[in-house]
Amino acid sequence: MRLLCVLSLTLLLCVLCVRAEEEKVEENVEEKEQDSSEKETEPEKPEKTEEITEEKDVLVLHSVNFDRALSENKYLLVEFYAPWCGHCRSLEPIYAEVAEILKTESSAVRLAKVDATEERELANEFNVNSFPTLKFLKDGNRQNATDFNGKRTVKGIRSWLERHIGPSATVLNDIKSAEELLDSNDVVVVGFFQDLEGEEAKTFYDVSLTVVDVNFGITSDPELFKKYDVNGDSVVIFKKFDDKRADMSLSKDDKLVKDDLISFIQSNRVELVITFNEENAEQIFGSKVHKHYLLFINSTVESQKALLEDFRAIASEFKDNVLFIKIDISSDKVDHVLKYFSLSENDVPAVRMINTDTVMKYAMDEPAINKDTLRAFCQGVLDGKIPPHLKSQEIPEDWDKNPVKVLVGKNFAEVAFDETKNVFVEFYAPWCGHCKELAPIWDKLGEKYKDHENIIIAKMDAIENEVEDISVKGFPTIKYFPAVAEKKIVDYNGQRDLETFSKFLDNGGVLPEEEDEEDDDEDDEEDDVTDESAEKSTNDASKDEL
Repeated sequence: MRLLCVLSLTLLLCVLCVRAEEEKVEENVEEKEQDSSEKETEPEKPEKTEEITEEKDVLVLHSVNFDRALSENKYLLVEFYAPWCGHCRSLEPIYAEVAEILKTESSAVRLAKVDATEERELANEFNVNSFPTLKFLKDGNRQNATDFNGKRTVKGIRSWLERHIGPSATVLNDIKSAEELLDSNDVVVVGFFQDLEGEEAKTFYDVSLTVVDVNFGITSDPELFKKYDVNGDSVVIFKKFDDKRADMSLSKDDKLVKDDLISFIQSNRVELVITFNEENAEQIFGSKVHKHYLLFINSTVESQKALLEDFRAIASEFKDNVLFIKIDISSDKVDHVLKYFSLSENDVPAVRMINTDTVMKYAMDEPAINKDTLRAFCQGVLDGKIPPHLKSQEIPEDWDKNPVKVLVGKNFAEVAFDETKNVFVEFYAPWCGHCKELAPIWDKLGEKYKDHENIIIAKMDAIENEVEDISVKGFPTIKYFPAVAEKKIVDYNGQRDLETFSKFLDNGGVLPEEEDEEDDDEDDEEDDVTDESAEKSTNDASKDEL
């Protein structure tokens, strides 16, 4: 009998330990000493030695072999990760591919990883407070690690590493070296400085380590100053398109500011009209200009190609305020863009604008496309004189038949802003995996409140329907519209389960204090000790992006 009790207790402890490991790790929570009986249920961990093992060409490091790795590798990029972190899992195949390439090339750079949940001392030493965190170390110096701030793609990681292990800017000592650099690249940033050891030159080099996808050159040669008509310290962007160059001249009293130089480069490195394609996607979606002007054309039709000249002419007038983008429908990779803007090939040529902050779209009603109409439409949107172009499905005849009411653009305001009702709305996309997981819970919530006198549970397909002043950037997005005279919108950021939804609704659209504290960090873009994209349960506040 005693043996049976001991076995039962051991089994219970195993279950509790497994459950505990599945829970999210809270930031800065101190490690609690485990009960001696719990320790007995944990599998024995292999003893740490100085031996360095590899997983898919990535060095596996810990507190004991870390120094050895530093001593044996001139350059080391180290990823601090958490096993439960979704972003870390997404990075894993990319990181492994880069590691394989570098190893095959016999590069001086090796990639490594550290489980930060196991190696807390190392994580604290390198100030790791989010996952994944990547640190770059040179010459075995662990006191001067550089934060990796590049793109987490194979090309992005390689470009960042190449810039940090080699000369970040080519020193141009004569006209021949300058011409070779300019001829071999579409865009080159050249620093003309009389003193290559001065503060301005140091700032220039610093920027060249940040903007790693553009080539840099630097010179103090008087012949080059004369050839390229540069007077005094300057930064010049040479490009093979549009106006061919852009100058940033410095007076004697001017100091070159890093952020100003970065902004100057980002503003002038792109064409006035950018072609929408995979190669330019980062420039478009990573731009600090969030108002995008789109011209849809078929480049196989000469009359439509001619519209580009007018479009380009207007682009120069709105530079730095609006990003001008050409979308050629003769490409087979823009069908999703046409669909997103509710266009077909028969509608082309067409003009649209979108504010990527609010995701509001604007359509030009004027049938003629020329400089005057293009300019008037763009200015009208900027001035707020042109209303958004909102699409809507027709109102279903049975929209209010079921416990969960079906909203579309045409009936949204009437239902959501009803002063007598508290309306809880899920904005979903038909293809969204997280939305599909939420669907049965949302149906149960509708069933629970179907007879409530002033609470309505509703849903809206946010792909086919749009509402002014409602920004939906990921799916599912959940918002609460309280029964008040003035329009009020409350973003719901809590757990997505029936119990938490009910507490929120019964508490007047506010999460109880303890629930609110638990979910403060769930929607962070980067894992901040909790992981929004981990596949743990429908309760996670993860979203499928637009």
